[in-house]
Amino acid sequence: MSKNKSSESVKVVVRCRPLSRKEESNGPAGGIVQMDLRLGQVILRNPRAPPSEPQKTFTFDAVYDSSSKQRDLYDESVRPLIDSVLAGFNGTIFAYGQTGTGKTYTMQGLWLDPEKQGVIPNAFDHIFTHISRSQSDKQYLVRASYLEIYLEEIRDLLDPNHGNTRGLELRESPETGVYVQDLTSCVCKSIKEIEEVMNVGNQARAVGATDMNEHSSRSHALFLITVECSQPGPDGRKHIRVGRLNLVDLAGSERQAKTGVQGDRLKEAAKINLSLSALGNVISALADGRSSHVPYRDSKLTRLLQDSLGGNAKTVMVATLGPAPQHYDETLTTLRYANRAKNIQNQPRVNEDPKDALLREFQKEIARLRAQLNHRRFRSKQKKEQVDGEAWERDGDEEEEEVEEEEVEKEAEEFVKLEEQRLEKENEAIREDQFLLAEEKQKLLGENEKMMGDLRKRQEATEQLTARYKAMESKLLVGGKNIIDHTNEQQKMLEMKRQEIAEQTRREREMQQQMLIQDEEAVELRETFTSLQQEVEAKTKKLKKLYAKLQCTKAEIKDVNDEHVRSRQELEQTQNELTRELKFKYLIIENFIPPEEKNKIMNRLMFDPDEDEWKFKPLVPDESKSSQMKKRPASAVGYKRPISQYARVALSMGTRSRYRAENIMLLELDMTPPNTSALTDGEQNQSPTLNNSPTNNKGICKSRSW
Repeated sequence: MSKNKSSESVKVVVRCRPLSRKEESNGPAGGIVQMDLRLGQVILRNPRAPPSEPQKTFTFDAVYDSSSKQRDLYDESVRPLIDSVLAGFNGTIFAYGQTGTGKTYTMQGLWLDPEKQGVIPNAFDHIFTHISRSQSDKQYLVRASYLEIYLEEIRDLLDPNHGNTRGLELRESPETGVYVQDLTSCVCKSIKEIEEVMNVGNQARAVGATDMNEHSSRSHALFLITVECSQPGPDGRKHIRVGRLNLVDLAGSERQAKTGVQGDRLKEAAKINLSLSALGNVISALADGRSSHVPYRDSKLTRLLQDSLGGNAKTVMVATLGPAPQHYDETLTTLRYANRAKNIQNQPRVNEDPKDALLREFQKEIARLRAQLNHRRFRSKQKKEQVDGEAWERDGDEEEEEVEEEEVEKEAEEFVKLEEQRLEKENEAIREDQFLLAEEKQKLLGENEKMMGDLRKRQEATEQLTARYKAMESKLLVGGKNIIDHTNEQQKMLEMKRQEIAEQTRREREMQQQMLIQDEEAVELRETFTSLQQEVEAKTKKLKKLYAKLQCTKAEIKDVNDEHVRSRQELEQTQNELTRELKFKYLIIENFIPPEEKNKIMNRLMFDPDEDEWKFKPLVPDESKSSQMKKRPASAVGYKRPISQYARVALSMGTRSRYRAENIMLLELDMTPPNTSALTDGEQNQSPTLNNSPTNNKGICKSRSW
């Protein structure tokens, strides 16, 4: 494909799983899905409709029935996409369908059985086999990341503490598009290493049991592979192409009545259905072509798939179906979404010489370390020749780089050994010299020890530099080298023949679909009638065919309306549950949170447009914005923290303030005699009632204890 921006539609394939034992025992015999592999058509029968109602037919790029093999699906539908990723395009493969229809089996399969391995392990083998067979002037860097979207939070499955940390945030860049900030990326050099990364992530993925699937995925998982390739161009410079492959395993849509989930599983199902509904809205908006707004920001799943749906990527959608009659509604919904996705147009282009290519950074670091090593070895070789008294002339015919580096390393080690031996001999000669004073001996020995220490430090620095250089170089994969055990020539030819057969089958299917459409359009032009009776019969036949199409269209309109009503009822039910939960929280806030605290919380709220959600401002602002902390409220001046009125009274009264006036055993005895004091004349005039009191002459007794 040309590097210029060109349009390409999303490739949609459909796969149907066989009936399970439970479905065979519970439901009626036979399935509701028939597949025409030659024409790529899916025929769906409504089990609740009368026999006279016509069946629904959908046409896709390829269809695979219950007897299809994993390898057939990969060779026909996925292999061309992986080749495009290795050429520098972005690619996405995602499985879509109801829960329990085989999405995870299609994407991963059974790792230990080569015949039942899914898309992901076959893609691993394809990538590293291609690298091993490429030319020796190409360098590759392969990185892998693994994440999941659980309860609308992005979690890094390769982070050991992903369960205790906050969810990762999405960012958008003009060069790379939407990406996940601080996502772990592992450099992989073989199939075994990238499989180990996959296994580590699978162990941390959220999985639960429902009535429809014992190992139901409770999150959307995305395995990201980045392949960077460096190759000399016509201008002599090295050009880098970066291909990104997104392998997406979506959680299945489900209904509570069928799955029987409760509690946390119900919350997970609500979030899963919400994100899949957002994905369906994006597909509908893109397929319509008339909508000016595509709701990518309605969920984090659609944000991550923004480039894959209508952007810079080649996309393959695998729609999985269940053939059981009780799942007719879900199967029909999946087929309709897949039929709409065929109309989505992407604009894939080659990612050549991007700014964020990690391979270029690795190459610069390797060149810098190689220059430092060559400089150190050159100096060591010069010193060795000065010690030996030999003239050194550089040989013009250079050998291979690896052999030369090994020889230089050996010469450097020999030079260090010779220097150590020479210094040891000098130390022995100094100790045996009788004409030197003790101070001079110590001084000379100290200088030799210092030279020995410097020599060892230089040797250690050289070894560390060599280790860093080899570690950096080992991360790059060079074409033509033995990364994995190469297959023999017969197996290579067998793979090439298999690819040719798959490509030929795909072309035949496309040609047959086009011929079928052209035959229907051109049948009127070829018809000639010899009599009126023949014309009446032909037009009657055509009228019946058009009437059948009309009935199918009416049935389709009715099904769409019924589906809309069901979706609206489900949304209303979800809205009622959310409203009830919101009222409950409002009730808690009004009864248990003081108004001033509620106002503080409201003042701290801020809206983040990037995440499309409300967040709290930090209590202490960043140093870059303000280096001063917020002032404490006036009611708490002088205290370390706000305290209640009871605590203030307790502080003023001392220890055990609660029982001070109740427990008389804790009161101090009043050992001093009572004091009496006579009222003055002024006080007597102000309070004449006290003059006649019996205590006027006796005075007032004041107790110290009270």
